[in-house]
Amino acid sequence: MTHTHQNLLGEPPATLLPATPEADAELTAGNPPAEVAAHHPTVSAAWAALAEEALTRPERVLSDTVEAYAYARTGYHRGLDALRRNGWKGHGPVPWSHEPNRGFLRCVIALAKAAEAIEETEEAERCTQLLRDCDPSMGA
Repeated sequence: MTHTHQNLLGEPPATLLPATPEADAELTAGNPPAEVAAHHPTVSAAWAALAEEALTRPERVLSDTVEAYAYARTGYHRGLDALRRNGWKGHGPVPWSHEPNRGFLRCVIALAKAAEAIEETEEAERCTQLLRDCDPSMGA
């Protein structure tokens, strides 16, 4: 007889954000992330692209890092709003494997990197823990 193990704590089901086809098409087409964010301000992927661009500028200066932090935080909050609208209660899986979740998760990654760069250690640690909580397979 095969036994299956069930989580007796009742972990909520994974939260799967809806796709954002228009914004995704604009980003894929190479439209500037600032334009995409302006046209689709609720889409975390656009904010993530802005933050990642600021974090990877050659000869990055402090203002680039602060800019990345602001972009990432905006996308993080827009992502939290979307997660809550889709049933997330502040905990439970938000898997990377579901493409529409990646914009939010990329914002959390960028926020952790920017926070670490400006020595905001507690924020960087909170972001890293959130990534682990959302999807342990990410190895944050």
